[in-house]
Parts: sequence; structure tokens; C-alpha cells
Amino acid sequence: MKVLVTGGTGFLGEHLLAALQQGGGDEVLALCRKDSARMRELGARVVIGDVSDAQTLAAAMVGVEGVYHLAGMVSRRAEDGQRMMRLHVDGTRAVMEAARAANVKRVVVASSSGTVAVSEEAEPIADESFPYATKLVGNWPYYLSKIYQEKLAFELGAKLGIEVVVVNPSLLLGPGDARQSSTGDVARFLRREIPAVPTGGVNFVDVRDAAAATVAAMQKGRAGERYLLGGPNWTCAEFFGRLERSSKVRAPMLKLPKRVSLAGASLLERLYEKAGRRESPVDRISVEMGFAYWYCDSSKAQRELGFTSRDPAETLDDTIRYLRRAG
Repeated sequence: MKVLVTGGTGFLGEHLLAALQQGGGDEVLALCRKDSARMRELGARVVIGDVSDAQTLAAAMVGVEGVYHLAGMVSRRAEDGQRMMRLHVDGTRAVMEAARAANVKRVVVASSSGTVAVSEEAEPIADESFPYATKLVGNWPYYLSKIYQEKLAFELGAKLGIEVVVVNPSLLLGPGDARQSSTGDVARFLRREIPAVPTGGVNFVDVRDAAAATVAAMQKGRAGERYLLGGPNWTCAEFFGRLERSSKVRAPMLKLPKRVSLAGASLLERLYEKAGRRESPVDRISVEMGFAYWYCDSSKAQRELGFTSRDPAETLDDTIRYLRRAG
């Protein structure tokens, strides 16, 4: 089977290419904005271009039967909202239209568990039947753009006659996140930049397990369905405690009310902005997110995709080891 991967240079993308290489049964093309020796090492033929370029997409889709659409951007900065909307929504539209023109049968879209599996309460734990969390994530541009991306992908799939499957990994951890797009909070923990423990809860998944499930989604996923890919549901306090155990870095002890935490984050952002310094180590959106519960139920992916999640201690150990090697 000939497949095209967008976003192959990203955290999930590299591990997906590694999983495809290990499987050995697919001819793989990777759409990259610039040449990448790493993509070739992972067995992919590199196609230079961008998901917004219709001509490049048309050329890349020739003979392709399936597309893994992973191209995206992760940011909590409000000023990146429009850029993420263009990339996630307009980019997905361009990929879907090019896929239809090339008679591609199936597109697997990588989204986020945060489109449906985030709440102000710990229970009930979300599964794929939950509605989009549009109201809660309305001021969190990354998750809002992923909601619109999912909606568009399903809508165009039905309209264009393409089988669309969406995978929704929770927080991706593990080795290899060179940009710290997903493991940044663990890096901040190691640098002792997290001053207090929020009262929310987290879910994370090993990127290697998410990549294997994404491959399975192409093979086994039901068209028009989404699949939550998550690991343990832990409070933030438990998560920091496990990080402390693995890293030997003391977890923050301070616990502040949400109102006080948000006020402090806003003040720190203003001070950093006024001083002309780099981004504040504590931003308001991250603090807001820390008081939410990101719990999810991955039973559907386990039943239908054969998804399994490894021991979370292994994931945390490998994440910490990689970040320390990377400096």
C-alpha cells in the first residue's frame, strides 16, 4: 500500500514513520517543508512542499491509497490562534480535496483528546460519545482549532466519499520530542519552573503506543469514527509525584486557589512583556488548563484497534532521560 504522511517531522510523525518502517508493508512518502535526512532514514521518500500548496499535494497524492494527516502546530499562545486555524482547518481542507482528486480511499487525521475529553469535573470520564468541549476550550486556541479540524474532516469525508478516521491521543510523552511541543511541561518541571500544583487531572500516552494505534486506524478503524488514545488518569499532584520519583527533582508543594493562580500568571505575563523579556515561564492559558480534568476512556481503541498502553513509569523514565540528554 502506498501512503502519504503529512507532518512526518513532528513528534508523533517520526514515531509513525518508524512504526511503518517496522511493519515493512507500505511504500511511504513524507510531505516536508524542507528536505529531511531523518525522514529518509525512516524509510520514507521525501516530497518537498506544504499542505497549503494544492499543486504539491496533487503531485504527492499520485498512486496513494491512504493518507496520514498529522501536519499541525502546538501552541498555547493566543497570538498563534489564527495561524493554527489556517494550518489545521484550511490545511485539512486542502488535503481532503487533493485526496478526492487522486481517488484516495482513506484519510487518518491526528487530532487531540482535548476536543472531547476535557472537563471542569473529574467525572464522568469522557469517551468518544461525548460532545465537543467547545465552551471550555474556547480561549485555548490549539484545542479550538482541532475541534474545527475534526468537524471539517468528517464533513468532507462524507461529502467527498473518503473514509475518514480520527485518532485523538492525549498528552504525548516519550523520547524524541526535539521541539518540546508536547513534553514541554515535563521539561519545565525538571527546570523547577512550575511553582504550584493545580487541582486538575492529566492523561498521557506514550508516543510509541499512539503511533502504533495510528497505523492500526488505517487498517482497522471504522470510517466516520474517532478513537481516544490515552494512558493513566492521574491528578496533577499524582503526576508531579511520579515525575519526582523518576527524576529525583522535588515536586512543587504549594497549592493555590484557581483565582489566585490565574491572577499571578497574568501579572507575571505583564511583567515579562513590560521588561521585553522572553515568554513568561507561567502563562494564564497553561494555568487554566491545569485546573481542568483531561481524563479519557480508551476502551474503544483497545477493542477495535488493539491499542495498548505501556507501563507509565517506562514512559516517564524515557521522557526524562531524553530531555536530559537534549539539555
